[in-house]
Amino acid sequence: MDDCPKDICAVTDSSTEGVPASQPPLDPNGTTQRSPEELVARAIAPVKREFLRPPPSSRTTQNNPASDTNVKQPQANVVQEKKSKRQLKRERRQEQNSPLNLCPEIAKTGDVNACSYKDKCRFSHDIEAFMAQKPADLEGDCPFIKADAPCPYGLACRFAGTHKDNAPIATSNLLKKSSEVNGLSKDVQKLLWKNKMRFTKADAVVKSLGLAGPNWKVKKLVDKEEDEVGLDGSHAADETNCKKVVDDSVDCSECPSTFPAAVNAEEACETDELRPLKKAKLLVDEKCSDEGEEPDRSPKICNLKDATVLEKYNEKKSAETELADDVHAEPDKSLKIHPREKMLIDFREKLYLAPLTTVGNLPFRRVCKTLGADVTCGEMAMCTNLLQGQASEWALLRRHSSEDLFGVQICGAYPDTVARTVELIEKECTVDFIDINMGCPIDIVVDKGAGSFLLTKPLRMKGIIQAASGTVDKPITVKVRTGYFGGKNRIDSLIADIGSWGATAVTIHGRSRQQRYSKLADWDYIYQCARKAPSTLQVLGNGDIFSYLDWNNRKTDSPELSTCMIARGALIKPWLFTEIKEQRHWDISSQERLNILKEYVRFGLEHWGSDKKGVETTRHFVLEWLSYACRYIPVGLLDVIPQRLNWRPPSYYGRDDLETLMASDSAADWIRISEMLLGKVPDGFTFAPKHKSNAYDRAENG
Repeated sequence: MDDCPKDICAVTDSSTEGVPASQPPLDPNGTTQRSPEELVARAIAPVKREFLRPPPSSRTTQNNPASDTNVKQPQANVVQEKKSKRQLKRERRQEQNSPLNLCPEIAKTGDVNACSYKDKCRFSHDIEAFMAQKPADLEGDCPFIKADAPCPYGLACRFAGTHKDNAPIATSNLLKKSSEVNGLSKDVQKLLWKNKMRFTKADAVVKSLGLAGPNWKVKKLVDKEEDEVGLDGSHAADETNCKKVVDDSVDCSECPSTFPAAVNAEEACETDELRPLKKAKLLVDEKCSDEGEEPDRSPKICNLKDATVLEKYNEKKSAETELADDVHAEPDKSLKIHPREKMLIDFREKLYLAPLTTVGNLPFRRVCKTLGADVTCGEMAMCTNLLQGQASEWALLRRHSSEDLFGVQICGAYPDTVARTVELIEKECTVDFIDINMGCPIDIVVDKGAGSFLLTKPLRMKGIIQAASGTVDKPITVKVRTGYFGGKNRIDSLIADIGSWGATAVTIHGRSRQQRYSKLADWDYIYQCARKAPSTLQVLGNGDIFSYLDWNNRKTDSPELSTCMIARGALIKPWLFTEIKEQRHWDISSQERLNILKEYVRFGLEHWGSDKKGVETTRHFVLEWLSYACRYIPVGLLDVIPQRLNWRPPSYYGRDDLETLMASDSAADWIRISEMLLGKVPDGFTFAPKHKSNAYDRAENG
């Protein structure tokens, strides 16, 4: 027994005290020790035994909100009541009146007389009170100074101590102007707000396809019957949910611009319509006519400012309008664009970063570009929100100068809505391709008749793709899932038609909408679709790519695939692009991972701002990213490599304290990492991940 290792002796001694000798030994997690092969079969990461540790007894996991570490734990678990809109509005007004809410013009210049609004300004002009309450500056240099550009936040910058005394005053965000494009101009936004934007080409294409006009209602009824037959009764099982979401008998083209007094507009159009924007006010203002004269009953624009904006925009787009008018004259000859005349993008062998909601923002895409990504795509934007001029939705279309091959992803329920959106994007944005999402499984999207709900409506899919490809010259790509219901795949029957409808590429996620992110992606079905696709249609696979071996195997198993899209794998380890290009397993150190986070923070401060609001926005997205990144297990800690995306990591020690901290699934530990990058969190700070799509095997998560 003297030669017996201590750990083995301990197990032997404990087995004599009331524990059957035949029972296998326990690991530090308190479970029976299993071989690496058994762990892999159970989708548990086979971490080397010497790194395992017991799970923390009490912790705040990623599914529960975490609060500031100085706040007592019982207070962190208190569920706060949801605030009403009136309460939120009152808090915003109180915040505006706070001395910390310094006027941006005064913050830039340091001169209280710089603001042109004077006493009417809704911001504070008290510089002394602002400096007295301003939090201490953060460690490090201002990201704008590093970029050789004047800081646009001036006194409000959390790195103001590093500003040069004689630096030029930033009258605007010069850095963003030089490095970011696809912003929404005020003139265009006002036209969208007032529903005065003209979509001549899109409306002409939709009309030529028979998707608008008096015959559209009859056509929709026929399409509905054919769709139900094509589903082989599968749609009937979900009829109760779909009926309340989308009523195919009602369309935008049938809704008049003004409704009679006895007709309720909401009853006339319950879903997304041809004009999902705010209704334009065309009534005559009484002030437009002189007293004593009979008012003119014809529509007028009484606001001279609006008229100036409209004239300015119309002059800017006059050439495009004349071209669209010609399209009206001869729709049969000019609307139909031959596939060979379309602009094409060769996706073959390129590393494609998927559009990722919340985390796939511009700073994250910049990080992935530095690590080897070739193609990037913006976060999914809803067509109706873009057409309404929502600034938050337009922010999803922004593009950095480093993104040399960039596309935007949109999601809409009807051909006219999508056609208008792509026309607007082509006019106002600089993009290389436009991707239409027809696979989003989120309930709020499906309930509007968009996303993966379109998989139950192939004829509407046809109308959307044809309308979009006929409206713009940019390549139109489509992202789909295998089907709506599990076990009832249908993309293989549509793959040949998708190319003839006008799409240049289709990305197939190897799961159904019902699966969400549970189980493994069905790559055999993706291969089957790739073999059936016409030569003019590029097919991209998507699902569970997490190492260069996964990439190689997918490409080897199906040479017909153009490339593979990388999604959640990039969220967990963005250096996956480097591994694929260098064909190696990168045993990255904790310090190298921290440097990547520092780079992300710098990009975030440049994008969202270096003032208090920009710092906290950057912190929020750092925490969202860490909710995924904690699932990475270093290569040197695994008995079996490479790591699989569906493996559940046990509690383990890292090779240093920082690596152990990064492995934690506690939101409190993520906050500690954010404090290493962005300083201490504000008092009362709490965080909970926005969604649970990073779950392993829970089908209800999406």
